[in-house]
Amino acid sequence: MTFTIILLVILAILIIWPVSIYNKLVALRNRFKNGFSQIDVQLKRRYDLIPNLIETAKAYMKHERETLEAVITARNQAQQVEKSVADNPADPAAIQKLAGSEQALSGALGKFFALSESYPDLKANQNMMQLTEELTSTENKISFARQAFNDAVMNYNTAREKFPNVLFANIFGFSAASQFQLESPDVERQAPKVSF
Repeated sequence: MTFTIILLVILAILIIWPVSIYNKLVALRNRFKNGFSQIDVQLKRRYDLIPNLIETAKAYMKHERETLEAVITARNQAQQVEKSVADNPADPAAIQKLAGSEQALSGALGKFFALSESYPDLKANQNMMQLTEELTSTENKISFARQAFNDAVMNYNTAREKFPNVLFANIFGFSAASQFQLESPDVERQAPKVSF
């Protein structure tokens, strides 16, 4: 009788233990996926603001067509990559591709704002001032959302790599996730200047 009870307890532990590891990893994976959805919302807002910004600047920056087109091209490429990442934010290669496209967009915006400094009428335009203020606010929200996502990814990866979770993580299909970081930290530190 005692042997049967001991055997049942051991069997229960062997069943409950992997189930609890699985459930914890699922919760952590869902947390970082939710974190990416917050980034996704802000990126879409950013992508929606950029065409309005370019349209406002077109009248003033007629001779800067190449710069305006570069911003729109970078925006469209980043938007396409973002759509594919939104389907599976657990794919490290997709996250890295998004970081690269966002870096290219930030660079194009930086050039745009640098050129727009030489157009005083554009700087004084009320619509342009409002759009740049909204873009600045959105950029800040993207930074906060990215930090929350990266923290969630770190928690997930840490839990995945801890013993005994590491024994079950690959068996259950929990692969490592990648943080959303720009390829060159120096570019990230040089945020586009949006003051008019």
